[in-house]
Amino acid sequence: MKYILVTGGVISGVGKGVIASSFGRILKSCNLDVTSIKIDPYINIDAGTFSPYEHGEVYVLDDGAEVDLDLGNYERFLDITLHRDNNITTGKIYKMVIEKERKGDYLGQTVQVVPHITNAIQEWVARVAEKPVKGSSKPQVCIVELGGTIGDIEGMPFVEAFRQFQFRVKRENFCLAHVSLVPLPKATGEPKTKPTQSSVRELRGCGLSPDLIVCRSEKPIGVEVKEKISNFCHVDPDQVICIHDLSSIYHVPLLMEQNGVIEFLNERLKLNIDMSQRTKCLQHWRVLARRTETVRREVNIAIVGKYTKFADSYASVVKAVQHAALAVNRKANLVFIESCLLEHETLQREPSKYHKEWQKLCESNGILVPGGFGARGMEGKIRACQWARENKRPFLGICLGLQAAVIEFARNVANLKDANSTEINPDTPHPLVIDMPEHHKGQMGGTMRLGKRRTIFADKPSTIRQLYGNPKTVDERHRHRYEVNPEYVSQLESFGMNFVGTDVDQNRMEIIELRDHPYYVATQYHPEYLSRPLKPSPPFLGLILAAEDRLQIYIERGCRLSPRQLSDASSDEDETANGVSHSFAALKLQGNKKCTSTSTCTSTDNQCEPLNSLLNGNINGLNANDHTLDNDDDGACGGSRSD
Repeated sequence: MKYILVTGGVISGVGKGVIASSFGRILKSCNLDVTSIKIDPYINIDAGTFSPYEHGEVYVLDDGAEVDLDLGNYERFLDITLHRDNNITTGKIYKMVIEKERKGDYLGQTVQVVPHITNAIQEWVARVAEKPVKGSSKPQVCIVELGGTIGDIEGMPFVEAFRQFQFRVKRENFCLAHVSLVPLPKATGEPKTKPTQSSVRELRGCGLSPDLIVCRSEKPIGVEVKEKISNFCHVDPDQVICIHDLSSIYHVPLLMEQNGVIEFLNERLKLNIDMSQRTKCLQHWRVLARRTETVRREVNIAIVGKYTKFADSYASVVKAVQHAALAVNRKANLVFIESCLLEHETLQREPSKYHKEWQKLCESNGILVPGGFGARGMEGKIRACQWARENKRPFLGICLGLQAAVIEFARNVANLKDANSTEINPDTPHPLVIDMPEHHKGQMGGTMRLGKRRTIFADKPSTIRQLYGNPKTVDERHRHRYEVNPEYVSQLESFGMNFVGTDVDQNRMEIIELRDHPYYVATQYHPEYLSRPLKPSPPFLGLILAAEDRLQIYIERGCRLSPRQLSDASSDEDETANGVSHSFAALKLQGNKKCTSTSTCTSTDNQCEPLNSLLNGNINGLNANDHTLDNDDDGACGGSRSD
């Protein structure tokens, strides 16, 4: 097993997670099985009780683990399925050690940070690194990201653990990459290397010496800056890599590859990469990055949420919208709308903000209402659902978004005027949304309905089922405490709301649709968690297609994208131009050519086949009975399905 430890400098928030994900993407494109571990040095057991404004979204894994959003980057970049133990926290380590001490496992020893805590960290990393994340094969490389910054007191046990770990696994199996900011003050216009020098000095003082220094900067840094960092940080100039601000994170692996990362890691870790296939590495990722640069036409999607001041609060939702838009050759222009500003109270208190937010909503091509908790902003979400329904604007609700849509429909269509959720009003006469047995009112962490669950489609016409490829069931990830009250389902259906998906016991409502609407879909599950750059989530794809008024054509073609739909023309007349047809044909030919070799398609980069499916006009990527692309029962475009 080979290990790559990624640490951060004296300033956090410089993209360490994307750098770590890019290392994995590069190595996976070189026919290596890669896994990843994220270490968060806080005492929380998991991320379930975090505030979205402090840490961003809570990402949910298949097994129900609530983890840091960086694990979402790993899953999206590497197209793997991580597990609960791939996220280590100080709380988990200490809890495990204390429980062992209480059971007497240490035989009366004085339990200390060194060696007991540090040994527990090393054993955890070594154990999880061997766990398969794609099929049944064991990973060959483990990317470990140490959260926080070097010098933080809470991270010191982990630093000490890896100081010991490098000798435990031997030098040829351990590589350290240090990510540091190189600021460029506007006053001088000169890159400053002192933060990097300081953090490397601190790191070396702890017994760890970096093999690679990844410099994050606003603009590319010159050779003289690299040489200065080299002189003061005890590395060769070729071991100093600059990753400046880029138009898309998909370009980061490409820039790292251009800086010789493959050659360095191959030599440093004895990876035995077949260098004769060197040119094929990242071949299909390069096509994806190029697509992000060539898209010109925008589609405006309004995200009506409660935590819009911090974009990372909806990181997976944002990525899922971007994946779907890119699939149809559109650039997603995301318009964040604070839901509480859509409420009547805001009209009285701050009318200018009220009208400004409503104008943004009205000018959007599609509306997305994501999940959340609590009463604040709920009425604004409900009003957004009402506007989308009455004005036939494409709409997608997720989790709380589904609950808001059901409440709005009950109030304004089914004439249940005081309908509400018991989360908002426990005494409502019409509890359309109720809490579930899993909800423990005295304990917040880990008491929700979490992880991948199966949804069964009803035997009735359904747009969302067609978008999934007409399967009988689909598996998606959940994170919610409340659900639609089944006692009101038949009454709502009599007024035109279709409940087209339920859980396996057919008691819990999972998916709703509205009749006679271009696209009005809401899901209790979170489809954004399984969206991938080359396998967009079907509910999000439907939203984008409906926003572009192309959903019906897409469905009539058997859920395949035509070259015309993939074009970036600004009008129907332009879309028939020969130039578009020729350029698409060339791209399709290029994609097909790259996949004629078995070693290239199945080994060098396993995202190759979904890309060619996209180029060939099949966004689903797999036929109903074709499961050759992914391990287990992974579906073709977001979510796992069963026929």
